Amino acid sequence: MIILILNCRGFSIHFQLFDWSTRTVLARGDVDRIELGDSFIVMDVPGREPYHLESDCSSFAAAVALILSALTHPLEGPLDRADQIAAVGHRVVHGGERFTASVPITGKVIAAVRAMEELAPLHIPANLAGIEGAMAILPAIPHVAVFDTAFHQTMPLHAFLYPLPWEWYEKHGVRRYGFHGASHCYGARRGAALLGRDPARCSLITVHIGNGTSLCAVAGGRSIDTSMGLTPLEGTMMGTRCGSIDPGIPPFMMQEEQLSPRDLDRILNQRSGAAGITGLKLDRPAFLARAAAGDERCLLALEMEAYRLRKHIGGYAAALGRLDALVFSAASGEWEWLVREKTLAGMEQFGICLDHGRNRAARSADREERISTDPSPVAVFVIPTEEEMVYAEEVAALLSLANRAEPGILGG
Repeated sequence: MIILILNCRGFSIHFQLFDWSTRTVLARGDVDRIELGDSFIVMDVPGREPYHLESDCSSFAAAVALILSALTHPLEGPLDRADQIAAVGHRVVHGGERFTASVPITGKVIAAVRAMEELAPLHIPANLAGIEGAMAILPAIPHVAVFDTAFHQTMPLHAFLYPLPWEWYEKHGVRRYGFHGASHCYGARRGAALLGRDPARCSLITVHIGNGTSLCAVAGGRSIDTSMGLTPLEGTMMGTRCGSIDPGIPPFMMQEEQLSPRDLDRILNQRSGAAGITGLKLDRPAFLARAAAGDERCLLALEMEAYRLRKHIGGYAAALGRLDALVFSAASGEWEWLVREKTLAGMEQFGICLDHGRNRAARSADREERISTDPSPVAVFVIPTEEEMVYAEEVAALLSLANRAEPGILGG
């Protein structure tokens, strides 16, 4: 069974094609600058040279068509025909309380997801554009929505509920949902495997550091708490997002600066975090390079990031009661040794003993590494996340067990 996974975000699509009968990746790649002009696709097929093509994509539908064209290219693609694809899995950032597991996509599902757009305004429009584009081009096969929030549906009431009026939860679903579920799920499973233990007997903290950053406390293979909340804005400091702040600040600044709710939302999501502290629009490599060169604002932002990560790790260790392993994943978590080093500085007394040589050497997107010392009571791993593998598992489970009694690995 051939499964195509689409992860639509902002102005890009990341895709992977799986032969699920052998659990192998047939191709992976990205389409970038969708709707911006100068669009291009990059695709890697195992055993071949990377494929690159510039092609204007004025919509997500055009980008999906470009992906299918690349996958069926007579010289470069792994497929002969697009109808070899049995199903398409779509990452959807927010499922609210309505979607606690993966579901086949219907018009009603699309409408329900669209109604939650305000909960993830940077992500859901792109998710839906990709879904609608793909369904228009591949209407005869199943399309499955896999929700980032599903893995966190195992959080207990005392962890996901906010200390706000009860009717806000009952009427509006105001609660902690969490995000990056597939990444946290994969990291926890692989962390347990590297420890040589059954996930049901492990307590871990997974740390996903990418464009967005979130942490998750995992006990017995289940999420018991996570740092992002109703929206992806809550939690630790991020590249452009503020994370958790005094809730009195927004109304104060709305009055002081005459800001509309939309203005404030844009500032908190796009002009805060490291970007807000530095006043610069920098990608991560440029930000870290300036910090390494001694730029005071960049150094301050880096210290603030590490401090907030450290506080979350300590809090989740206390919530778990026992910590077996700490897992770093996603782009920055996998590549940025300095962030990991600053985050774990001084945590030896809590049983987290970093091996600085191993940590600095762990800068690979395709290799799992232990970066703690051998005697460290808490193992620390760098594990490249394979979210698309989790999405494909969900799609395969839904297709093969239409009347299953058990939920998929991400929720239920």
